[in-house]
Amino acid sequence: MDRLRDGPLALLLFLGHVITALEVPLDLPQPPTITHQSPKDFIIDPRENIVIHCEAKGKPHPSFSWTRNGTHLDIDKDPKVLMKPRSGTLVLDISGGQRAEEYEGVYQCSAHNELGTAVSNSIILRQSRSPLWSKERISPIIAQKGQSLILRCRPPAGLPPPIIFWMDNNIQRLPQSRRVSQALNGDLFFSNILPEDSRSDYICYARFPHTQTIQQKQPISVRVLDMDSLNDTLADYFNHTDLFSDNPVDEREPVFMVPSESVSSAVVLRGEILEMECIADGLPTPAISWVKHNSEIPSGRASFLNFSKTLRITDVSEADAGEYRCIANNHHGSVHHTIRVTVNAAPYWISAPRNLVLAPGEMGIITCRAAGRPKPSIRWLMNGLPIENAPRDPSRSVEGDTLIFSEVQTGSSAVYQCNASNEYGYLLSNAFVNVLAEPPRVLTLPNTVYQVIMNKPALLECVTFGSPAPTITWFKDSMLEGNAYVFHENGTLEIHMSHPSNSGKYTCVARNSLSLSENHVYLQVKEPTRILRPPEYRVVQRSRDVVFECKAKHDPSLVPTMTWLKDDGELPDDERFRVDSDSLTITDVTESDAGTYTCIMNTTLDQDSASAQLTVVEQPGAPTDLELTDLVARSVQLTWTPGEEHNSRIKKFLIQYEDALHQSGVWHNLTEVPGTKTTAHLKLSPYVHYSFRVLALNNVGFSRPSMPSRQYRTSPAAPDENPTEVKGHGTEHNNLVITWKPLTPQQANGPGLEYKVMWRQQGIETYWTSVSVANVSKFVVSGTPTFVPYEVMVQALNDYGPGPKPGAVIGYSGEDFPSAAPGDVRVLVLNSTLAEVRWSPVPLESVRGRLQGYKVHYHCERSLHRHSSHYNKQSTEIFSPNKTSGKLPDLLPYSIYSLRVTAFNGRGEGPTSATQRFETPEGVPSAPSFFKVSTFDLDSLMLEWGPPYERNGRLTGYTFKYQTVNSKNDLGLLEELDLPSNQSSFTLHNLPHSTRYKFYISARTQRGAGPMLTEEAVTVLDRVLPVAPAFGNVSSSMSKDGELISWQYWGPEKLLYVEYIIDKSDEDWHKEKVNGSQFHVLKGLKKGLAYKVRVVARGHDDRAVHHSEELLVKVSAMVSPQVDIATQGWFIGLMSAIALLILILLIICFIKRNKGGKYPVKEKEDAHGDPEIQPMKEDDITFGEYR
Repeated sequence: MDRLRDGPLALLLFLGHVITALEVPLDLPQPPTITHQSPKDFIIDPRENIVIHCEAKGKPHPSFSWTRNGTHLDIDKDPKVLMKPRSGTLVLDISGGQRAEEYEGVYQCSAHNELGTAVSNSIILRQSRSPLWSKERISPIIAQKGQSLILRCRPPAGLPPPIIFWMDNNIQRLPQSRRVSQALNGDLFFSNILPEDSRSDYICYARFPHTQTIQQKQPISVRVLDMDSLNDTLADYFNHTDLFSDNPVDEREPVFMVPSESVSSAVVLRGEILEMECIADGLPTPAISWVKHNSEIPSGRASFLNFSKTLRITDVSEADAGEYRCIANNHHGSVHHTIRVTVNAAPYWISAPRNLVLAPGEMGIITCRAAGRPKPSIRWLMNGLPIENAPRDPSRSVEGDTLIFSEVQTGSSAVYQCNASNEYGYLLSNAFVNVLAEPPRVLTLPNTVYQVIMNKPALLECVTFGSPAPTITWFKDSMLEGNAYVFHENGTLEIHMSHPSNSGKYTCVARNSLSLSENHVYLQVKEPTRILRPPEYRVVQRSRDVVFECKAKHDPSLVPTMTWLKDDGELPDDERFRVDSDSLTITDVTESDAGTYTCIMNTTLDQDSASAQLTVVEQPGAPTDLELTDLVARSVQLTWTPGEEHNSRIKKFLIQYEDALHQSGVWHNLTEVPGTKTTAHLKLSPYVHYSFRVLALNNVGFSRPSMPSRQYRTSPAAPDENPTEVKGHGTEHNNLVITWKPLTPQQANGPGLEYKVMWRQQGIETYWTSVSVANVSKFVVSGTPTFVPYEVMVQALNDYGPGPKPGAVIGYSGEDFPSAAPGDVRVLVLNSTLAEVRWSPVPLESVRGRLQGYKVHYHCERSLHRHSSHYNKQSTEIFSPNKTSGKLPDLLPYSIYSLRVTAFNGRGEGPTSATQRFETPEGVPSAPSFFKVSTFDLDSLMLEWGPPYERNGRLTGYTFKYQTVNSKNDLGLLEELDLPSNQSSFTLHNLPHSTRYKFYISARTQRGAGPMLTEEAVTVLDRVLPVAPAFGNVSSSMSKDGELISWQYWGPEKLLYVEYIIDKSDEDWHKEKVNGSQFHVLKGLKKGLAYKVRVVARGHDDRAVHHSEELLVKVSAMVSPQVDIATQGWFIGLMSAIALLILILLIICFIKRNKGGKYPVKEKEDAHGDPEIQPMKEDDITFGEYR
């Protein structure tokens, strides 16, 4: 709302810019305001009813009228024209066959009430048109290969213009390229035509968007002739004469087909779309580029379409005017075209008029500022009439584009129209002046709660209305003022940086000269939403799973929503994507899953987001396009095209080959090249049928092999090399075995591979003996002397000649067993487990081969002690050939050994030396076989042990030591006793009670004492000392699994056992370990027996520390299962038999009674009653008898 009370026009103009108009509440009087209207250029579908919109508001509600082509439209005269109730919208009913074109024209709506009149734009109503293509006969087009060609479309003029596209008979769009493209006018241009362009179904289609109809032109047939081929074909029939031109279409430099002149111009309006086009003829096809003279083409609004033949600039501005140049070039030359662009403008608003509400006696202005090219003219109207024809108002004056009001009165209300127009269009805007005297009112809802994020600005609204315009004051406990707040002219309070202390109740007070009004609102400052753990960059192999984490915090009073995006769009609708509360999981990842994933944590007030990239890697694609070049006898050049890297750089290529001649189907590695290379120079062998393939390797693995290359066969040749690993050795004393590693088929270089084996005795024979063999890798020379050196050679040869001259190697003929034994064998015993043996070496001539060493065979014949077992294990020590002595370790003490010495070579051992015997002295014994300590009495401990398993001599006794151990594990004075060898137990008396001891025992021979065994034990407590019980409340009860023993325990020991024996038996106590509880079920007790049971606490040495009192437990005898006797078969049978017997007796008695006699049974019944009710005996479970 613009208002002022006094001041110059300059101030009025300034205020008109900075003060925003307000909406007048609809319950107050106000002139009409147009709220909705149809567009200025209104194109309609002739198949539907016509609806021309015109809606307005006002108080009183306005009435409506229309003009058509400048004349009042009498709605009542045409029953097909209706106006909606309380609306100005017209409905033109053409469903009865009326033609829509009858209603074409210029329509304008007026809305009236007692305070003024508002008018709509002039609405030009036109029906859409989609005319048929005119009938025409199109002759086939015959063109020579390489020429340019234009297929004209010439669609019928429609309203709006149709959309053009080219298709074939199958309703498939014709492919377009740099060579073939559609122009803006719909024509199809060929920069040069090719034989494959021949077809009979070039069809131009026109789609009319308003009616959604498609029209089709007659098909155009194009036939392309290749003159070179045609002349060659016909020359054979017409004496080699060319029927057509001798000069086929040559390659040529570009020439523009569109535009045809060198310079053209274009006029475009501001805000519209500018399209410029250049299509060139040329061979080869020219490339098109664009530049702007002395300026840059706007990158954000410009796009290059139709293979750069069209430059499109959207939302054109004055800066887009100038000279544009399109350049067409090929390797024959270039050509350019200049387009001069002029940008004009229909009128557009700089400052549109705004409604003005004034109190009586106030001043105000309405401004109407518009720009355009050419500059638009401004015309004012009042209530739809030119202002110069309106009633004179002394409070109103017009100064160009400004209306000035001063000292307005109640009757000055009206609606003013501003019309800004030039040759390209017009603008029409309504603005009313409403003179009111109204006390303030706050329009913002009371008790509105505003929520804002901490450290963000807060805006608290106080929308008011009043005339004169009210002033706004804000309070929070007190009136707000200072730099922390911004008080906007529309009443809004702004807090720059919100803090929790800003939360609370705020009051805005609106005042004018008539009254005041107030309203309360509330501000809540919330914690910001923050992502604490953003997703991280992931590289994952195809078919694997990947998880992105996204953990966030938010204000607890706000409801968060986690959303995931992929490449700024929604996640794919795929069950492989699983979104959890703080993560995104993608299973079985594919290549299409790669991209940027963003997690967004939203609340109603704010959001935070974080993104991470997913890179999907897999093995590279297989290389393709293998090609062999530079083929020579021993090499070839191999090139290939790498496959897809799949986001992982190729590290290397592996080249393999197959030899179809020798090993068809088997691929061998040939060489590797770096991943940056796509070619390799391969060295080849003769006489191989090569096929090559290539594999690529990246960080994931090898690709699939490429398809094999074409086969390349190398020619045979003599071998390039001889066998390797040539050796000569004997397997018998009179032979020489010559071996070698044979050549591979690729090393053979040709057919007929053989080996020439040559040998001669070194230093004896001058000439070589040779033999040729095939398909073997050894040759045996017989009849050789024993172990003499030979020179040996093996040479490869094939049908194309021998290989290179081989080098000789030295080998030896076979060895024989040594013929002499080592002499002068002596034994020196060093200690009870070690002896040294010495001998004289064998004569060199007796070795009859290469001496490899000496072997000493020895074994223990028997022990010198009667308690030890007899050892007869054979042992062997091997010594090098330069040794004449050696040591024999790990001997058994106090034993008799025998030994023999032999020499050995590659053939085996020679004869043995004479047997030598020696004795080992006594050694120290092993530890006693066992050692245990038990309590003998309150102050006594009994020790028991067993003799050592390995006495290693005659036992001379045992050494026994002991000492006390206090609570801190400190050791006391060590006491020592010597015990005889035949003693196995010992009792220590008069020991202090409740004392821990550590005991040591070892066995002795004359050589000394062996290793010790140790044990610990504690003397029992003195009975006189009062000791608090460790156990209490020991009881037993019967459970379904056995006897349940329960107790209470207060001691420190953790190892508890329940022990039991049969009462009054001499057997050992049975014990079961307790697993940390205070009850235990004994399952193994026999029914009907009594048991003594106790609970025992033991130390880590298994010594009983505490035990409970013994509890006598009687196990109930086995009770037969309780059976309902009435359901047993035998009982039912018995009762049935008794019933039958009684029935028979009753019948007999009845017959007897009828005869007057007595029956003995009757007498007994009289005496004892009915037998069926006789009691059953409980002791034997039988029925009572008659007595």
